[in-house]
Amino acid sequence: MRVYGQRYQGKTELVRKRKKWYRQSAIALFLLYAFFLMVKAGTGRETLAKRFFFYIQNEISMSMTRQYIPTVAYMAEGRQEQTLSDFLLEKVTDQIPLIGYADTIRTYETTIESSLSEEEIVALEGKDEAEVEARQMAEAASRENQDCIVAEMEQENAQAGADAAEQPAAPDNTAVSSQPLVEIPREKLNDFDYLIQNFYQVDNTTTINSSQLNAEELLSMDLTIKTPADQPQILIYHTHSQEMFADSDPNDVMTGVMGTGEYLTSLLQEKYGFQVMHHMGQYDVGDRDHAYANAEGPIEQLLAENPSIEVVIDLHRDAVDKHMVREVNGVQMAPIMFFNGLSRTKALGDISYLNNPNLTGNLAFSLQMQIAAAEYYPNLTRPIYLKGYRYNMHFKEKYLLIEMGSYTNTQEEARNAMVPLADLLNRVLHGEN
Repeated sequence: MRVYGQRYQGKTELVRKRKKWYRQSAIALFLLYAFFLMVKAGTGRETLAKRFFFYIQNEISMSMTRQYIPTVAYMAEGRQEQTLSDFLLEKVTDQIPLIGYADTIRTYETTIESSLSEEEIVALEGKDEAEVEARQMAEAASRENQDCIVAEMEQENAQAGADAAEQPAAPDNTAVSSQPLVEIPREKLNDFDYLIQNFYQVDNTTTINSSQLNAEELLSMDLTIKTPADQPQILIYHTHSQEMFADSDPNDVMTGVMGTGEYLTSLLQEKYGFQVMHHMGQYDVGDRDHAYANAEGPIEQLLAENPSIEVVIDLHRDAVDKHMVREVNGVQMAPIMFFNGLSRTKALGDISYLNNPNLTGNLAFSLQMQIAAAEYYPNLTRPIYLKGYRYNMHFKEKYLLIEMGSYTNTQEEARNAMVPLADLLNRVLHGEN
């Protein structure tokens, strides 16, 4: 009996060890496979750990509900009739939630934006200037890059800087730069990474590549104005006409961005001889979120009635929650930011119903203005901001959407910025850049 028992126990122990080894091997293979799925799926904007633990937390909660209150779980999940394979897969997933998690992260990224309607996408165009916090953080990082490159270029062009320093200080706020203070080597701009890091800020909802943002191609585009000055050449308008400054009168729109647009109009006409039309339409009254949609029809009609217009400027005031002031030629002024819509988001790809046949021209215009500003007024502009929608920029090849200062700036600081802006427009539109 004793010998038999020992043999039996030995066999039992051997079987137990084999089972344990099989179980551990299966678990190891499963974990390796699950890890492969997660890596393949990508982690998106959140860390993998955060998404994993969030998923596990939800699954544990639902698992308890299934066990103790199955009717509630049934209603919450909205189940349909299941096949045998679906049933078995569900039971395995209930016991090991990691299987379900590895599958769900594949579609996590597209569940938000892909469900939006065309109307909702268009409405999002009107909400961009309310995104204060994200833009502030990105602005700070981009500003550091730009400051570094300006310092580098100023060092490389010490003689040019010394010559400029010998010139007398501007007696008033009409001072402009008669010559470039720095020179940006064009060969550096052909490096896509260099170009993006120093002159652009790309919103995290969109993407752009080197084929679309080809500096050599964009800077070589002829953007000179062809229309004679006896006909309307430039249109200035304001999608957000109600944007004001720190010292504006809320009852007088001419103390806000519209008044600044009127001053830019007078500079372009009286100092540079352009024929400018300043459109005073108000498209954001009572419905700011649909301002771009509200403006589209009237602006399209206005351009149809005035086919000689080659340049369109949509002048805005930004909503950054800090007082941004730049000193240019001894004058305090609000900074300027050029803005481009790419009609493309990461979630949707190219947005067909926001097609923009003039996108390349738009990108060329803003880049030529940005480079001219960096050379003549190194401290004037913020990086060009790229976002995913269209913003009515499809109307013309030479279309600028300009964010000027913020609500923390004064009217005077905003007006002062129009002086170098008008000079830059004159240089680019006459091919002097």
